[in-house]
Amino acid sequence: QVQLVESGGGLAQAGGSLRLSCAASGRTFNNPMGWFRQAPGKEREFVATINWSGGLTYYADSVKGRFAISRDNAKNTGYLQMDSLKPEDTAVYYCAVAGSASSAFYVKSYEYAYWGQGTQVTVSS
Repeated sequence: QVQLVESGGGLAQAGGSLRLSCAASGRTFNNPMGWFRQAPGKEREFVATINWSGGLTYYADSVKGRFAISRDNAKNTGYLQMDSLKPEDTAVYYCAVAGSASSAFYVKSYEYAYWGQGTQVTVSS
């Protein structure tokens, strides 16, 4: 069983930066990883994904050029570096890991088997 624990959320000013971490227990280093977010009153939406090696990444248009996803398989940890933050980035951020190994990356929430509890990110204007 894989458990995911996010950290690094908090309050930031517009234009600022935050770095989210996602620590995984269990074997996940061959599985695609992703980040999603959910703002109040809105559906959960895809943010970024990375394949098992870290060689392939994909971003939502809304964060492209501002966010960077990465992973350290030796530490079983994924990261989301968020720069140039905007108030509309305010949401609960979730990391997710696919249920099996793959060289691909996934953008749909149903493609992920394991989810963290979420970490709040609030960006003030």
